[in-house]
Amino acid sequence: MRNKINKAVGTTSVSSFPPLASNSGQTHVPIDGPRFVKRFKRFLRECWNARLSYLFLAPFLIAFSCFILIPVFMAVMLSFTSFNGFEFPTFIGFTNFINLLTQDMIFIKYTLPNTFKFAIITGLGGYLLSFVFAWLIHQLPRSLRDYFTLAFYAPSMAGGVALSVIWIATFSGDQVGYLNNILLNYGIIESPQLWLQDPKYLMNIMIIVTLWTSMGVGFLAMLGGLQTVNTELYEAGRIDGIKNALQEVFYITIPSMKPQMLFSAVMTIVGTLKAGAISTQLTGLAITPKYSGHLMTNHIDDYAFIRYEWGYASALSVALLVFSYLVMRFCYRLFATKEGE
Repeated sequence: MRNKINKAVGTTSVSSFPPLASNSGQTHVPIDGPRFVKRFKRFLRECWNARLSYLFLAPFLIAFSCFILIPVFMAVMLSFTSFNGFEFPTFIGFTNFINLLTQDMIFIKYTLPNTFKFAIITGLGGYLLSFVFAWLIHQLPRSLRDYFTLAFYAPSMAGGVALSVIWIATFSGDQVGYLNNILLNYGIIESPQLWLQDPKYLMNIMIIVTLWTSMGVGFLAMLGGLQTVNTELYEAGRIDGIKNALQEVFYITIPSMKPQMLFSAVMTIVGTLKAGAISTQLTGLAITPKYSGHLMTNHIDDYAFIRYEWGYASALSVALLVFSYLVMRFCYRLFATKEGE
């Protein structure tokens, strides 16, 4: 019986057998290689077809990689090491991040509360002021807009020069300081006040100066966005029942300029988080009295350039980067254009 079966099988050609079926019921088709290899080849082919476009993008891509991507990657890698800038980095895992939340009392007691207070007041306050002043300037006649725009934008261009010439002289601790001189003449104070060295006043002065310089690129973006709103929408809104200017702003103006609002929000976040140098510019000290003006960027500079603990400073930078990313994602969700808009 077995010989008969073998003869029957032997008389049948191997090529006459149907292809093997997989578990899904489909025929098995051999592939030339892994799927990611095919995708990579397709990507290279598309890049070659668009080589002229990438050639024009090359200067920006090279600069972005050298000054943004590579430093960020190096900071992330160094955040998991112990590095003093001289010896080879030693890998320590998540120790820096654990110490940030459990051992760094200056960060918990001073840096974190100061940063949140400063960011909320100057970030949200500066953003609202930029929109309010941009809206007010937009209501002026065209012949006057440029003058008021320049007056509000000029402080942001002056930067450190304005801080040293105007504000340091205003809050000078001697009797010839502008503020002390005025208060002494009116009998409000009996002796000169050390405004920039007193922990009670330093943070408030930093907030005032930052708000004064907050009318920057975001302010111009909002002003430009107001000029792009279709005026016919306001006429249609009055027909639909809008009665005052506040309702026009809420229901027409803001929805019509969401891209400009988003850009201004991102610029405000970046400007607020990098404004920690203002305490050093005002006081001339790397560490402010009793850490009263100690912000996140000051804490990073302290560990990087004073204590030479670059691994821990990198961990602080990564934490600041993550926090900035989360805030910007919130802004993207808040001002994202929805379907039908």
